[in-house]
Amino acid sequence: MKIKDRLVEFTKKKRGLLATNFYNLETLHGVLRAAADLNEPLILQLTQSSIDYMGLETAVNLGRTGLKQFGVEGYLHLDHGGSVELVQKCLDAGFDSVMIDGSELPFDENIKITKEVVKRAKKYGAHVEGELGYVAKLGQDHGGGFTQPHEAKTFVEATGVDALAVAIGTAHGFYKKEPKLDLPLLQQIAAITPSTLVLHGSSGVPSKQVQAAISKGICKVNLATEIKNIFMSTLQQELQQSQEIDLRKVFPKATMKITELVKMKLIMIKNENYATTIH
Repeated sequence: MKIKDRLVEFTKKKRGLLATNFYNLETLHGVLRAAADLNEPLILQLTQSSIDYMGLETAVNLGRTGLKQFGVEGYLHLDHGGSVELVQKCLDAGFDSVMIDGSELPFDENIKITKEVVKRAKKYGAHVEGELGYVAKLGQDHGGGFTQPHEAKTFVEATGVDALAVAIGTAHGFYKKEPKLDLPLLQQIAAITPSTLVLHGSSGVPSKQVQAAISKGICKVNLATEIKNIFMSTLQQELQQSQEIDLRKVFPKATMKITELVKMKLIMIKNENYATTIH
């Protein structure tokens, strides 16, 4: 099943589809083991930083081979593509989905660059995600403009984009205080916007707020910061307690923690009996 069809199906069912970033073999296997154990589909995401770190061909081969090895229904997605050139490279490399992030551009320029990516992606049968509004990136002020319903409608109609990341109170990275999502605003956007809605910055957002957002129209839920954090914090603890130099013995403990985390998230976004299943 194509990613667009899966997202449309899950939106109708009011359940989420988890999109997890991976950074190396260990983080990839951590998320895939969780999806395989629960028999859940998953979107694997790569940012430009991860592509630069691993190399495009290596990263793509890792993702594709991992999905096959673990028997997971999954899709490869470019997260926060910053240029048409990068998007084109990812389309040529066989990505199922690409994101062009023009959210910091003026509205008309965001439409222009997103429309161009949609045009290119059609030749590959690829799914396209855009972004509208202010979702703070790492190091940026968390205050900013939320996505407005009428602008979202205009943006989607003008670009033909398949999915739209919306600004409703989340930010990338951890929060200094508990975020409060604007659910009424989300509901208004969903009512007049035909595209799949995406929640960026889910790390640190209370589970009940994420579930409420899914029930109001969000489908794709991005998870990155918590994956990096639990992997590195586990490694730091292990290395303080051990003189082991064989990374093949140390890394699996951190990978296992990622699996535990992602299992919790996968159960959460199904919106089924979360409170009685995970504490």
